[in-house]
Amino acid sequence: MFARFVTPLLSLLLLVVPVHPHFLQLDTVSNVSSYYFNYIYCNIWEGDCQPHQDDATQQVPAKDVWAGFTHDCTDLLYRLYCNLGQCCDSGDCRVTNNITGLAQDLRTKLHGQHLAQSVVLKAVQGFINNPESNKPLTLSFHGWSGTGKNFVARMVADNLYREGVKSDCVRLFIAPFHFHHAKMVDMYKGQLREAIRDTVLRCSQPLFIFDEAEKLHPGLIDAIKPYMAHYDNVDGVNYRKAIFLFLSNIGGATINEVALDFWHSGQNREDIGMEDLEHRLRAETMEAQGGFAKSELMSGHLIDFFVPFLPLESHHVKLCAKDAFAARGMEADVATLDEVAKAMLYIPKEERLFSAQGCKSIPQRINFFLS
Repeated sequence: MFARFVTPLLSLLLLVVPVHPHFLQLDTVSNVSSYYFNYIYCNIWEGDCQPHQDDATQQVPAKDVWAGFTHDCTDLLYRLYCNLGQCCDSGDCRVTNNITGLAQDLRTKLHGQHLAQSVVLKAVQGFINNPESNKPLTLSFHGWSGTGKNFVARMVADNLYREGVKSDCVRLFIAPFHFHHAKMVDMYKGQLREAIRDTVLRCSQPLFIFDEAEKLHPGLIDAIKPYMAHYDNVDGVNYRKAIFLFLSNIGGATINEVALDFWHSGQNREDIGMEDLEHRLRAETMEAQGGFAKSELMSGHLIDFFVPFLPLESHHVKLCAKDAFAARGMEADVATLDEVAKAMLYIPKEERLFSAQGCKSIPQRINFFLS
């Protein structure tokens, strides 16, 4: 009933909005509207529906169906759906934007990272609450492996999207896995641009995560630099509601040096401020080896915040171990947590202050204490 009512309206819409010539290969505008309404309702907005038998022979296009529509057209289609059907308050049922949940997760699950807790929460909350943002939000996470960079990226995804990292609004790119052949960088550029564009067209607030960003080829980042810049649109597409997270080990030594200096001077690590680290991180990132440092993302000053992740101490490792046991429905005693922490490697050699692996191997290491 709903589909029959909307189909004539969608047919009229397709007559007045620009559509790529590829779609004109279908026999009639009516067929176009019927097919794409069913596709939109069943797949994009996840309506509770089943295809008609006579639709069984229709093939879903090899490319995303939104590629032929302008951004204004997709917005109009969306408003039409919301006016006639059921729509979430957020405007997109896949987007939850649970800032309260993000604050709770950062406060209770992330240990030893007061700077990351504060900066990530304020940056994400401010961006979401500002409907007139003049550019996408771009954050760069820095620190040793195991300090929580991936953990926080997952927290952001889990609280901003109903299906977390599995949401089709979230795209994760791992540099050495997705872009491992330097000779294929030109092909990767096209694939990456298309992936980002398609995600932005199908989702009102997309999230892109680039892990091991220091290993990205500079040309690859420069290829998507316009999507993170201060443009109203790029080729008719508005990218200003997108969030980009870059995760990197660059700056880990600098962060550790500052933390060690504070410890030697008798100051609390919680007294370390962004003013102690952010400028040094920016400078070190621009001087580092690798594509991320040499890209126009740095020279164009398009990163909004350089987020430092501090090295973790023994008591932080114990908290991670406690969480790992709790995740298995168990409560570990103090002696067991002490044993888990003692089993880790600590540096520098003299002070044995910071966990060399952070909390990364804790879930696997507690298996030893359960056998």
